[in-house]
Amino acid sequence: MLVLRDVQKTDLPGLKRLAAVLNTVNLPNNEETLEAIIDKSVKSFAGKVKDPFEREYLFVLEDVRNSLIIGTSMIIAQHGTYDAPHIYYEVSEREHYSASLERHLRHKVLSIAYNYEGPTEIGGLVVDPPYRATPDKPGKQLSFVRFLFISMHRRLFRPRVLAELLPPLLPDGRSLLWEACGKKFTGLTYLEADRLSRQNKEFIKELFPASDIYASLFPDRVQKVLGEVGPATRGVQRMLERVGFRYVERIDPFDGGPHFEADTADITLVRRYRTVKLADEDFELEGDDVLVAAERESGRNRFRSVRCQARLDNTVIYLPARAKEILEVKAGAKLSIIPFE
Repeated sequence: MLVLRDVQKTDLPGLKRLAAVLNTVNLPNNEETLEAIIDKSVKSFAGKVKDPFEREYLFVLEDVRNSLIIGTSMIIAQHGTYDAPHIYYEVSEREHYSASLERHLRHKVLSIAYNYEGPTEIGGLVVDPPYRATPDKPGKQLSFVRFLFISMHRRLFRPRVLAELLPPLLPDGRSLLWEACGKKFTGLTYLEADRLSRQNKEFIKELFPASDIYASLFPDRVQKVLGEVGPATRGVQRMLERVGFRYVERIDPFDGGPHFEADTADITLVRRYRTVKLADEDFELEGDDVLVAAERESGRNRFRSVRCQARLDNTVIYLPARAKEILEVKAGAKLSIIPFE
């Protein structure tokens, strides 16, 4: 069985192993960056980041059979502040017509925009390649746990949720849009700019053009990836659309990946969230497929969640003995659940 839990400082070697294998934007292969992400998350789960909208929560998925970290996902309570605004391109269409030439043209236009009181963002989803497409569905568990946690703590999050999806990238990880635009205005590589933007977004506002950019000026292969979802991310797109997310005609200014958003209250998993009490008896039969979580107010590990079969009886839940053992809970404990469908 797999366990979802809040990241601990002792997880750094496991995250470094994952990052070395993947080296993605979501999980950069940089020890200093990983240490900062872990530290911010530990303080956020413990409530030690005073402003709740400055908190960032990193979840890890652990295979308890070998104590191996096999994936991560993240919630950023508010993406966009006065110190670090949420920056994106608004995508619109402009029409031009020449009567003398009898020519009518439509152009895709990118307009840089800033949001200083942004939405909650879900991201940071990575899964160790050997565990992908397995019956445990680790990617889906890592996706769903964020909605479960948001449901448990609605006041800590914004009324809108954002997901930035990766577009098609070049085989070496470079972005076509960045090569055609961002690199020319900053002199940075895609990975350098992404790493810098985690601490400092000033360079974007100062160096990016403030005027509209006509995408027609880009090569055809660049135009084709604007707002497109990369092959490895299409499963995430389908999942988001099933629970209520929609493309909002905005893209990432670095790579052109599409932004999907939803009202928190309208997300189907949030609407189906429930709290229940744990029954004393074990349940070892086929039942409802759920993601169930337990929390505690102190200690190193504040949050734990598992996917399992359960039986629901109004406000009471019956769980397998192994699930109770992993959650470290006893009869009468308050648990939180969402369906795993």
